[in-house]
Amino acid sequence: MDKRFRAGLVVGKFSPLHQGHVFLIKTALEQCQQVYLISYSLPELPGCGAELRERWLADAFPQAHRLVVTPARVAAWQAEGRALTDLPDNAAPDAAHRHFVGQLCLAVLETTVDAVFTSEDYGDGFAAVLSQDFAAVDAGPVQHVQVDRARLTVPISATRLRADIHGLRGYLAPGVYADFARRICLLGGESTGKSTLAVALAAALDTVSVAEYGRELWERQQGQLAYPDLLDIGREQVQRERLAAESARHYLICDTSPLTTLFYCQHLFGRAEPELQALAERPYDLTLLCAPDFPFVQDGTRQGVAFQAMQHAWYQAELAARGIAYSLVQGSVAERVTRTTRLLSDRFGK
Repeated sequence: MDKRFRAGLVVGKFSPLHQGHVFLIKTALEQCQQVYLISYSLPELPGCGAELRERWLADAFPQAHRLVVTPARVAAWQAEGRALTDLPDNAAPDAAHRHFVGQLCLAVLETTVDAVFTSEDYGDGFAAVLSQDFAAVDAGPVQHVQVDRARLTVPISATRLRADIHGLRGYLAPGVYADFARRICLLGGESTGKSTLAVALAAALDTVSVAEYGRELWERQQGQLAYPDLLDIGREQVQRERLAAESARHYLICDTSPLTTLFYCQHLFGRAEPELQALAERPYDLTLLCAPDFPFVQDGTRQGVAFQAMQHAWYQAELAARGIAYSLVQGSVAERVTRTTRLLSDRFGK
């Protein structure tokens, strides 16, 4: 079926990408043979960096041509001789932004568009400036298509979302919300109550926890792990975190991290792949180290008190060497949960 426009344009910060944006972009896709998405923000808004926005847009709209712009990318294009001014600040006059988008179309995307889609009153003026800029290459006028200006279809704005990202999470795609869930990492030696605490914290915080994949694989392979398995464990643990974060509520409890996998890889094989070492750098919003103050329980798989002490010392040294702040949790499960919830309240206000 023939579409109304050859090429359409949607421009936004997409900070974060929400269902209102999705509705706008889907409308453009329905009406245009090709849709161009341009996103930039100077300064970047908290939790909505360029790499995240690139992923959000790519996941949601792989069929669109996406361009996420940063000062560094503008500088690189300028160095190539492309006719671009500097990236305008968010507070710059409307005209600066409109002409800058026109320059991006001509100098970077190397195209013009015949429609611009917005949900705002400024769209007519935006289309007029683009028409003026494109006249230099003998392109036709740009039409403004206004979509859901009254916000009746999707009654939300990015400003409201940023003010209450967890309370309004229903307006975000699960994959977008996952990047806002605060991840709590639990570390600890054998028989230090780490897995028990993970389950208890998830219950106390009404959220989900991510179990230790390495233990699952170890049991499945009857205690036999080969060197390549450790990198697979690190990768799978991160992937399971990402999936679980989509259904988390404010916090995601992580019953281990790739740092633990690195420990076992070095302990078992005396080396580790560079990729696993990089995964071990994965940051968390809060790191808890479980104290070895529980009575040691031998379940037939653990190596003993001496190994537990060695693990604990390794975590302390490694976290210090990496400059990772952590909190030691000790005592009963209830005491550890209380300590953690207080830490979260002090640090994040909840």
